[in-house]
Amino acid sequence: MWAAVKITDDFGERVVLEHPAKRVIALAGAVNETLCGMGLSGILAARTDADQEPAEVAGLPSIGTHMRPNLELVMAHAPDLVVQVAGRGESLEAAAAIRRMGIPVAVFDVHDFAGLFSMAERLGVLTGEPAAAARFVEGLRRRLDRVSEAVAGAAERPTVFVELRYPNLLAAGKDSMAADAVARAGGRLVPDMSGRVARIGEEELVRINPDVYVVEKGPMNPAPALLAERPHFVGLSAVAAGRTAVFAGRRLSRPGPESVAGVEDLARLLFPERFPAAGARP
Repeated sequence: MWAAVKITDDFGERVVLEHPAKRVIALAGAVNETLCGMGLSGILAARTDADQEPAEVAGLPSIGTHMRPNLELVMAHAPDLVVQVAGRGESLEAAAAIRRMGIPVAVFDVHDFAGLFSMAERLGVLTGEPAAAARFVEGLRRRLDRVSEAVAGAAERPTVFVELRYPNLLAAGKDSMAADAVARAGGRLVPDMSGRVARIGEEELVRINPDVYVVEKGPMNPAPALLAERPHFVGLSAVAAGRTAVFAGRRLSRPGPESVAGVEDLARLLFPERFPAAGARP
């Protein structure tokens, strides 16, 4: 017989289950990716409208959006556990509404790799699979360690600008998952502004003049215009030198296992001479 399992989530809520969760609804793609990476795709009962990856979740029924799940549909799938990742206030309101229906909810506030690993370990507890979580975390740590070894001793840390939206330019701030990814890849995020998102004018961008410009393609930036076609951007050092790239949002800003692949790819962009094999990751 299974014993009860319990954790404390990132908002101080005690999450206690009478037995390990066997039907889980994740209201964030990062959680789906993490559970699938742990080999636990079979316990996922539903997904949100936006979640089409990994492939294991695409065929699951949808229960609405990350911030506005359909509570009747959530209840209909009879989850043992609902998992949310904090974002805007609506995401926490959704979690509270589901708790009021008597369904246990764990909420994680993940904005760096330490937070990702901690979330994975606690999901391992809640699902009765701590060993799977440990293997998953150790595998990601080893990959990040290989990147650190490859970029160690670099004479300079290139400045990196991560675009989240254009026009009405938004950039990754220093309290974001992307900031940790840039640092682990051997770069230095600009602008050096607090918060997960930084609002910046194009004139300020020209003044900063980053060494590397990364465009994040995602819900806020679904069809980014080419940098060379933007009036204020053609004079940027990164554009002139061809040190630009487009990354899928799940590779940098989403706190899931794909962000480790993002670190690997970004390190190769920053220090190509340290990764000579074409197409090879660290």
